[in-house]
Amino acid sequence: MSDLNQALAEKYQGNFLKEVIDNVEEGDMVRMCMQCGVCAGSCPMGPHWEHTPQKIFMMIRANKRDEVLQSDSMWMCTSCYSCIARCPRELPITHIMHGLATYAKRLNLVPKTQPTAKFSQLFWDNLTKKGRVNELKLGMSLYFMNGFGEGVKTAMANQKLGLNMLKTRRMAINEAWGGHGIKDKSGFHAMLKKAAEIENDAIEARSK
Repeated sequence: MSDLNQALAEKYQGNFLKEVIDNVEEGDMVRMCMQCGVCAGSCPMGPHWEHTPQKIFMMIRANKRDEVLQSDSMWMCTSCYSCIARCPRELPITHIMHGLATYAKRLNLVPKTQPTAKFSQLFWDNLTKKGRVNELKLGMSLYFMNGFGEGVKTAMANQKLGLNMLKTRRMAINEAWGGHGIKDKSGFHAMLKKAAEIENDAIEARSK
C-alpha cells in the first residue's frame, strides 16, 4: 500500500462515501443515486464489466473501498453518455466513473493488466512530449505494450490497415524520426508541471 493510499484509508476509515465526495470529481452526486438501474440497463458495456455504475455507487455507500478502487469497471467506460442522458436524476455518472479511475491511479490501485489504463498512460506520455500526438509512435507503443512477440503478431495482423493509413496520409512514416509538435514546448511542460503540483498539493492536504 502506498503512503498516500494508507494515509487516506486511515483518515476516512469506515466512511468511503466521504472520501469519494472529497477526492473524486463530482463525487458528492453519488448520494443522489436512487439505485433505479437505468444506467446499468443503458450501458453498452454493461454485460462485459464486473460492476455497473449502479453497483459501484452501491459499493461506495457500503464502504467497499478496496473492491471499488481495485475494480477495472471504471476503465471500461467509453464515454458514450447514455447513462447521463437517461438518468432520471441527471447524475454526471460518466464523470464520476472517470474520476474514480483517476483517483485509483493516483493511489496505485489500478489492476496491472487493465488495457485501457495502459493505453491511457501511453497516450498521455506520447502527447506530453511535444504537445501533439505522434500517431505512428502511439500505434507502435500500443502494439508492443504486452511484449515484443505479441507486438509483432498485432502489427502483422493490422498491416493492411497501416498501409491504407499511409496511402491516405492519415499516418506519416517520418513521424518515427521526430514528429510534429507545438511551438512553445517549454511553456507547455511548465503548465503541466504547475497543474500537477496544484493537484498533488490538494490531495496531500486532504490526506492529513
